[in-house]
Amino acid sequence: MKKDRITTITKAAETIKTDLLVYFAVEEKDKMPVCDAAVQPQVKKAYELNDFSGKAAEQILFYPPDRSKISAARVLVLGTGPVNKEKDKGDALDMLREAGGQVAKVSASVKAKDVVLCLPTPKHLSPALADPEVSAGALAEGVILGDYRFEKYKESTKKKTDYPGLGAIKFVCNDNLKIIRQGIEKAKNSAFAACTARDMANEPGNHWTSADFAAYAKQLAADTGLGYRCLEKKEMEQMGMGGILAVNQGSYVPARMVVLEYLPEDRTETILLVGKGLTFDSGGISIKPSAGMEDMKYDMCGGAAVMCAMQAVALEKPDVGVVAIVPATDNMSGSKAIHPGDIITHYNGVTSEVINTDAEGRLLLADALAWGIENFKPTCVLDTATLTGAVIIGLGHHYTGLVSNNDALVKAVEAAGNLAGEPVWRLPLNKNYEKQIESKVADIKNTGGKPAGTITAAAYLSNFVGKTPWAHLDIAGTAWDFTKKVYIPKGASGIATRTFINLVRNWKTDKVK
Repeated sequence: MKKDRITTITKAAETIKTDLLVYFAVEEKDKMPVCDAAVQPQVKKAYELNDFSGKAAEQILFYPPDRSKISAARVLVLGTGPVNKEKDKGDALDMLREAGGQVAKVSASVKAKDVVLCLPTPKHLSPALADPEVSAGALAEGVILGDYRFEKYKESTKKKTDYPGLGAIKFVCNDNLKIIRQGIEKAKNSAFAACTARDMANEPGNHWTSADFAAYAKQLAADTGLGYRCLEKKEMEQMGMGGILAVNQGSYVPARMVVLEYLPEDRTETILLVGKGLTFDSGGISIKPSAGMEDMKYDMCGGAAVMCAMQAVALEKPDVGVVAIVPATDNMSGSKAIHPGDIITHYNGVTSEVINTDAEGRLLLADALAWGIENFKPTCVLDTATLTGAVIIGLGHHYTGLVSNNDALVKAVEAAGNLAGEPVWRLPLNKNYEKQIESKVADIKNTGGKPAGTITAAAYLSNFVGKTPWAHLDIAGTAWDFTKKVYIPKGASGIATRTFINLVRNWKTDKVK
């Protein structure tokens, strides 16, 4: 779907010719659902027959008998659930996002080429959704994210009858048009960024390498005016980036560190985003089991998240500076691959004993964090990575693990994730965990064993951030197989992209000290 095919109009909904016209019904306890007057007769009848109460995902689909009164081929009344009673803003937004995802699902089932949505009026929503810009944006995000599909390589099996997705989406509103348009524009920016991150992650390892990260960033910079830089292997060797180079030793594709910069002249603060760009992870010499290894193409989801968040940053031009860094390579077991027991030296001079070559993500991030902080002197730094299987054991596929050295930054990340429907859960970090990665032959070692594996991985990274406010997001459990939601597809979720976009949008001076 093209962004310019998503529009906002004030035309009377019943006069618009469309494949699917959508109204929303808000659940009311022991009462008929609140809905638009145009569909009250149908809703009332269904409610009286106990067939419809406005619960989330409940549907009434009918075909207007008189196209002179309603021009749409089909009309859908979709339940949102009790979104007018929901007090938590994040939960209320996600109910609307889920409703948008349901619209995309129904559109696919009837093969609708276009859809028109009548936005719920603010008085029918909870106080948490009083801002129509935010509520309209959540619905729009849900439709766009729910309409996502990755069928690039279905050449011979893809039939002409297969549903290609929505071609156009129109939002009808009669009040607050300017504000709602702003909300939908922001929704387009964030949702399309997440969809691009999904596309990157769904690419197989032989079609997405460090060179592709660099090519994408270079093109984005050319299109939007962002600053672009790519550190090649020789430059990293001269700089002493022993972590990235160690991981890359067994690969025939050279490592790259890709940098995108948005640095307005009048900025007072800069946010640094670092994402793990491990384009395929075999585990190296500490090779992974073969079962499920095909999913290791997703090990670059952190890099995709920070890179694609820059799409929205470039479009929205916030007051705060934002820099994204993606250290990119794959992790293979070629003849020059790093061995367990080898000792490497990171960019900041810290030496590390490599106990397990499959604990490679922290080696990439370490150099990128140290270099990024030294060069950009950010107000804060956030990194994200599919770093540890341990986070799945602890939090399942429902929360992203969060480790930080700054309480204010934690609150900001929690708020941003809540608004995106991408919750985070903070884990502790103290000297007891740091002791687990002490080495007898080097400054540190790259794994502290199975106990508290997510935290000890973060403890490793803490050696490269100094006193800079820092937050680490472990997305190994949420980058794919994320909590089942109608707007989240199987495979890559695009997690953290919209969280970072929200963080930048809502950033306030002196938030983090």
